[in-house]
Amino acid sequence: MTNNIFESKEKLFDRWAPNYDFLLTTVFYQAVHKRLLEYVKLPERPNVLDLGCGTGRLLNRLADRFPELQGTGLDLSTQMLRQARQRNQHRPRLIFVRGNAESLPFVNNQFDAVFNTISFLHYPNPERVFAQVSRVLRPQGHFYLVDWAFDRRLSMSQVNIRFYSSQQREQLGATVGLKCLGHYYLLSKVLLTIFNKDTK
Repeated sequence: MTNNIFESKEKLFDRWAPNYDFLLTTVFYQAVHKRLLEYVKLPERPNVLDLGCGTGRLLNRLADRFPELQGTGLDLSTQMLRQARQRNQHRPRLIFVRGNAESLPFVNNQFDAVFNTISFLHYPNPERVFAQVSRVLRPQGHFYLVDWAFDRRLSMSQVNIRFYSSQQREQLGATVGLKCLGHYYLLSKVLLTIFNKDTK
């Protein structure tokens, strides 16, 4: 069942990729990214991961803001990655790879920060994603989770998406040693939750 979900998601985003940055999503993501960047704190020479990177816009904006940043974008869609590689403004500091957020192809403690922007709603097994994020984060690293949030868990089974409240996000993080540092509304019901990898 889960494999079918991933296949359908990949096909959906593969079809969407060529025109993705020409739709209204461009204005929406630009506004979300601009507000997100106000909360981002990174160490010197940071190594970051963007889960569900799409066409790579967030990583390019992060690289603009942090000149010594090294970044990896991961996405399930080969066509989204194709767009991201073509629009990569910061080679070789940024790279883009295909992969699944539930089984990240990276070593433990590899990244200073992990970003996930409006794609967590697509993951069928959120607990696995949180566990993988915790695994690849360095001690005291940060996880920046941005997605639609509602007061209760909602599910739209016909399109296989789910939304999570701030409390549900905190619970998911706590089970894998990620401590919530705060919640911040960026745009309407788009909520940023910042986690810190607890080393205690």
